[in-house]
Amino acid sequence: MDSVYLARQPILNKDEDICQYEILYRDARQKSNVQSNIAASATVVTSVLNKFGTKTLLGVKKAFIKVDEKFLLNDIILTIPKEFFIFSLFTDIRLSKSILNRIDELYQNGYELAINDTQLNDAFMQKYKAIFPKLSFVKVSFDVLDSYNITDLVAQLHDYDIEVIATKIEDIKTYELAKSVGCDCFEGYFFAKPLILENAKYEPFQMNVLKLYNLLMEDVNIDEITSEFEKNPEITVQLLQFINSADFHFRKKISSLHHVLTLLGRVPLGRWLMLLIYSKSVSKTQKHSPLMLMVINRTYLMEAVLKEVDPKVRSNMLGEAYMVGVLSLMDTLFGMNIVDILEGIHVSDSVKDAIVNDKGILGEIYALVRATESFDVDEVMVFERKYKLKSGSIKNVVIQAMHYVNEFENPQEDDS
Repeated sequence: MDSVYLARQPILNKDEDICQYEILYRDARQKSNVQSNIAASATVVTSVLNKFGTKTLLGVKKAFIKVDEKFLLNDIILTIPKEFFIFSLFTDIRLSKSILNRIDELYQNGYELAINDTQLNDAFMQKYKAIFPKLSFVKVSFDVLDSYNITDLVAQLHDYDIEVIATKIEDIKTYELAKSVGCDCFEGYFFAKPLILENAKYEPFQMNVLKLYNLLMEDVNIDEITSEFEKNPEITVQLLQFINSADFHFRKKISSLHHVLTLLGRVPLGRWLMLLIYSKSVSKTQKHSPLMLMVINRTYLMEAVLKEVDPKVRSNMLGEAYMVGVLSLMDTLFGMNIVDILEGIHVSDSVKDAIVNDKGILGEIYALVRATESFDVDEVMVFERKYKLKSGSIKNVVIQAMHYVNEFENPQEDDS
C-alpha cells in the first residue's frame, strides 16, 4: 500500500504568528499536489481526520483545503467538521444557481469559505461580489499582479469583513508589497525557508549568549562560566524562569547560580542557550515565532531520523544531530553566511560538514529534513531505500515532529 504524505504550509498574520495552515497532499505513487478533483479533496480531509489526527497536524488552528465544483456540490461536504477546515474555492468555479445555493447553505451552517489564489482585479470583484457577504477569506496570488488599484480593492474586501491572504510570497520585496497594500495574512515559500526576519545583524544579547555557549563547549571551569552568567542578568533571570517552569525535580534546594549550572549540566544548558537565541531575537509577541517552531521541528527530526537509521546510536551522536538542527537556521537569524557563523562557534567538524556540505550521515539526514520541508517525496523514498527503512517510516517521524511542535506551541492543551 502506498504511503500518504501530508504537509502544512503555514499562513502568518501581521505579527508573524501562524494563524492557519494550508494542507497539501501527495501519495507515493502520484507525488502531486492536490488539484481540483473530488477524490483528492476527500483524501485530504479523511487523512487529517482519520490517519493523522487534527491535534497532530493542526493543533488549535484551522486548515484551508481546496475544493472544486464537484466536491462543493457533493453532500459529503456537509459531513466535514467545520471547526477544523476552511473550504477554499478554485477561481474557475462557475457561480451557478446550485453553487450559490450550496454556498448559502454552508454559510448558514457556520462554515468558513474562501476563494483560492486569485488575481485581484475588477473582473474578480465583479464575478464574486454576490457572495462577498458569505466569504471569510480571499487568497490573492502575488506572483503576478495585474491590477494597479489593488490597495483600493483590498479595502473593498475589508468592507465585507473579508480577510485578505497574500499567497505566492517568494521574497522580501513581495512580502513588503503585500503588507503595504493592506493584506492581513501571508503565505509562501518565503516563510517556509523561513526568511521572514527583519533583523539582519547580531545584537548584543545574541553575542552574549553565543559567548556563554562557547565557554560551555570549550570545557571552561564552571566558576568562570558562573562569573560570565552574573555579568548577564537578563540571561540569568530567564534561566531561573526556565528552571521554575520546566519539569525539573532537584533533590536539594537550589542555593546559587553556580549550583543551578552544575545541576543542569553543560549539554542541556548549551541547548537551552541556543534556543534562547531564536526565541529572544525573533518573537515580537509572547507567542513562539515561526522560526523558533521550525528550529524545534528540525532538532526533533534530526534526532528521530538518526534513531531510525541506527536504533543503538550513542548519546554524543544524538547531541551532534541536535546541534545540526539548531545551527542550521543561524544564517537566517543573523543574515550572515553560515560558514562565517560557524567559524565563531565551537562545534565539531562533523557538525560543520553536515551543515555546510551535507556530508556524513548527519549531512544526509539534514538534507532529508530540508526535503520534508519542501515536500520532496522522491528524496524521502530514496533515503528510506538507502537505509533499508520501512516504507512510510519517515512520514511517521514527520507526523510525530508535527505533534511535538504543536505541544511545544500550545502547552496548555491536554492529550484528551
